[in-house]
Amino acid sequence: MPISRRTIALLIPMSLLAASAYAISLSDLSNQDASSGLKAALETGSNAAVSKLGAEGGFLDNAKVRIPLPKILEQARPILKMTGKGQQLDDLVVQMNRAAESAVPMAKPLLIDAVKSMSISDAKNILTGGDTSVTDFFRAKTQDKLAVQFLPVVKKVTDRSGVATKYNAAMSLAPKMGMLAKDQATVEGYVTQRALDGLYTMIAEEEKAIRADPLGTGSKLIGKVFGALK
Repeated sequence: MPISRRTIALLIPMSLLAASAYAISLSDLSNQDASSGLKAALETGSNAAVSKLGAEGGFLDNAKVRIPLPKILEQARPILKMTGKGQQLDDLVVQMNRAAESAVPMAKPLLIDAVKSMSISDAKNILTGGDTSVTDFFRAKTQDKLAVQFLPVVKKVTDRSGVATKYNAAMSLAPKMGMLAKDQATVEGYVTQRALDGLYTMIAEEEKAIRADPLGTGSKLIGKVFGALK
């Protein structure tokens, strides 16, 4: 049976009222809800990033974070290939990315600790700081500590390459000559930094996905908090 204009006129205000019941602004959220929702989102995003990167191929098969040869070594590739070192260079790329994949799972406890230590000020900065504020928070809280933890794990893997050893020896004077940052003068230093960059890149990807579709996380609380930002 057709719906009359009178019925439609009555239904429209009712539907608007129902929609407004679900529309929540940031100011409507309690501090507890905002804090809990943020912590849930931070854990969700960081866990997803670590899981993806810590798997075999997490770096090597991901164009966004794949670690290439250091620039100086890449420039020397033609000469090294002429001396029969081409395969060793290819092997080094694989080993560098495998090293990063081995190191990244170590980040999980520190990322969780960072979430637990989140202050009201941190929460406010994240809620109002833009699309990468979660990533910025993690970088500020964990980067230095993770670099210390990653380095020996990375070195253990990259030491298997004869090219890595020769590269380190050749580059030992580079920082003194102003050619390269000190932490980039060794393969393990280079890979450690790139592994960290890759981790924060993937956390940023997860953050953007949560912001774009907070309900897609399956968490009502995350949906409530990040939905209020839209």
